[in-house]
Amino acid sequence: MEHMTYHQANRERYLDGFKAFLRIPSISTSPAHAGDVRRAAEFVAQDLAASGMEHVGLIEQAGRHPLVYADWLGAAGKPTLLLYGHYDVQPPEPLEEWLSPPFEPEVRNENIYARGACDDKGQTYILLKALEGLLRTTTRLPVNVRVLMEGEEEVGGEHIGQFVARHPERLAADAALICDTEMFAPGLPTICTGLRGIVYGELLVTGARTDLHSGVYGGAAPNPIQAIAEILASLKDRDGRIRIAGFYDRVRPPTPEERAAWARLPFDEAEFLEKEVGASCLVGPAEVPVLERLWAQPTLEVHGVRGGFTGEGAKTVIPAKALAKLSMRLVADQDPVEATTQLQAAIARVSPKGVKAEFQPIHSAAPSMMDPANRFVKAAAEALTSVFGRETVYIRSGGSIPIAGLFQKHLGIPSVLMGFGLPDDNLHAPNEKFHLPNFFNGIIVVNRYLELLG
Repeated sequence: MEHMTYHQANRERYLDGFKAFLRIPSISTSPAHAGDVRRAAEFVAQDLAASGMEHVGLIEQAGRHPLVYADWLGAAGKPTLLLYGHYDVQPPEPLEEWLSPPFEPEVRNENIYARGACDDKGQTYILLKALEGLLRTTTRLPVNVRVLMEGEEEVGGEHIGQFVARHPERLAADAALICDTEMFAPGLPTICTGLRGIVYGELLVTGARTDLHSGVYGGAAPNPIQAIAEILASLKDRDGRIRIAGFYDRVRPPTPEERAAWARLPFDEAEFLEKEVGASCLVGPAEVPVLERLWAQPTLEVHGVRGGFTGEGAKTVIPAKALAKLSMRLVADQDPVEATTQLQAAIARVSPKGVKAEFQPIHSAAPSMMDPANRFVKAAAEALTSVFGRETVYIRSGGSIPIAGLFQKHLGIPSVLMGFGLPDDNLHAPNEKFHLPNFFNGIIVVNRYLELLG
């Protein structure tokens, strides 16, 4: 087909454009990089406009990073697909662990290394180039398409969440396509049918009015760091089960068909431990299979603890306060509001005397599930199989993509989670990469998907 020839002829130009996108340090969590985040938004908008998409523009909100919108609605009687991606990235630290600078993309062994290479600039760029190939060669698309790209996915997605809730008429569609997930194994086409939700927040523990001398007051004054340690230790048992009253009540177990399908996946627990985790052993309830722990069980994790004196040398102080950053990953049919209330009640029950402990949520999202029998999901599986030459497998993801739940809630549409990352792509870690054959094949898959739907 003409657009396939176009893609082949433009591979080097695509790679150059991808590198230019990756060079923009669009770190959404850093105020110092607000200008770079905007530059990335403008990059996406300019690319969409150059491809021939219509009504391209930035959607602004004071104090937030812009959304990028575009559409092409000239396929009368055909379905409408909403394409989503995000152009913001995680901070690159620790910088000393990168083999090449995080914002100077480098190709090694068919992989491109840079922050955002896979999450999610590479997969967003796949969508952009798929649209370009069709519009440049045929001047039209097989289906109607709306595009909505955000710059706050890595910091909770407040702007897009508000926009979707307030303006569903501007995003009317039959389904959404999200390329922000991974293939289960190299060469194995994969569709994700379930995402965990999340509650992220801070546990603040306060004791005395001010820091105290540990010699003068030790043994009588409460210690917030000790208290935080006791609280955290009490919320999970030694086997990893969460000890929060009612927390598991709404957890929907995997179906027998899902468990059977997961058991057939090419998963080696020892290889997973060595190559991906890099620890001495895996944790969690031994009777629960590893993939089920990752995909279908909720979690409670500690991300950081701050308090007291941590500088060089000695300072014998009992701190007045301490803070821990926590998250819970939730599975269907858990509710973020209820889970937050349960956590707060559990903290209140186990807090030691003499301190005040409060959990304040920062952001949250509900878990989401997709029906594999949905026609938009089935067409995606067919497109993947036609390009990769292997039967598409269905998995869940342990991660969270809040927008999928928001599309379901406010637009009433399913999200097709068709990703091209790999398990060892080092998302959110040093030396993030994207496998270039997956990048180029991904463009062909998205083209084929649009054709099948049309």
